[in-house]
Amino acid sequence: MATAEADLVTIGKIERPFGVRGEFKVRSLSDVPGRLEHLKQIHVLEPAGQMVDRTVTHVRRAGSTFIMGLAGVTTPEEAGMLRGGLIQVPRSPAGTLSADVYFECDLIGMTVENERGDEVGVVETILEIPDNRLFVVRKGTEEVLIPAAKSFVTSVDLVRRRMMVRGIEDLAEGCHAV
Repeated sequence: MATAEADLVTIGKIERPFGVRGEFKVRSLSDVPGRLEHLKQIHVLEPAGQMVDRTVTHVRRAGSTFIMGLAGVTTPEEAGMLRGGLIQVPRSPAGTLSADVYFECDLIGMTVENERGDEVGVVETILEIPDNRLFVVRKGTEEVLIPAAKSFVTSVDLVRRRMMVRGIEDLAEGCHAV
């Protein structure tokens, strides 16, 4: 399965080994219902940075996470070596998105600017809270949580890797009136 890295979308993160047969827990990063349950072939971006093709032997739901098994991974130690790895699949079967909807993997690492053109920071991760998501934006040691809502995010430019936000001055810590 030869696929360029840019043609992949991240749909899950390997959290920790589960049981004694080489299974592991996976946190879904996909909004597509049933996305993880029907996988046959995946790419795993291992924590060391190596991309490996894997065959999925089974997947089952376990509360808010999933339990997954891969061919050739038969011990908890082997599963533990995958901890922190990202499960990726080719972008085309991941589903087509409507306007103003983005894959999380496309937003991570994106530069965030306010309406004045000042850099707020870089999207480090996306937190899921009831009824919404929050962008964790970091600049140095400062961290700002920005709601993933149209009232705050005015534009996203995937080509330039820029996100424009407004109304976050009160959200940013350390902002003082001059």
